[in-house]
Amino acid sequence: MSEAEESDQSRLARNVNELLQELRVAQAGVQILFGFLLSIAFTDKYASISGYVRVTHLATVLCAAAAVAFLTAPAAWHRVLFRQGRREEVVQAGNTFALVGLAFLALAMTGTVLLLAEVILPTWGAIVVGVLALLVFTGLWFAAPISTKGAQYRKRP
Repeated sequence: MSEAEESDQSRLARNVNELLQELRVAQAGVQILFGFLLSIAFTDKYASISGYVRVTHLATVLCAAAAVAFLTAPAAWHRVLFRQGRREEVVQAGNTFALVGLAFLALAMTGTVLLLAEVILPTWGAIVVGVLALLVFTGLWFAAPISTKGAQYRKRP
């Protein structure tokens, strides 16, 4: 069936299903990361770490928590609104939530890489590794898709 032949309701139902399927991938990873980050605070070594590392750890935990909240929100919105025929709102809000959730996940992953690098490298080396991680996540998850969208439109006759 072509896009022109697909009804609005069918398209919205497909969009909701695709969104929820995509989020399942990110949700599992961020929830595991969140649990790992929480467990760090309960280790013996945590008592002796610097204030900088503690603040970085807390910021990373908060980013992971925000990622969990935003990446699971579309499922909650779907559950609350789908019987009311409000799929379009679910898709629009879900898309926004997913993008914000991925941004927080990128920050949480960057913070996690930075924390690990702090154990292995001097502070400046760890910061460089953290910046590189942030560049990779933002490049692959945001900059590359945005730039290919523009290229796609330029290729059309």
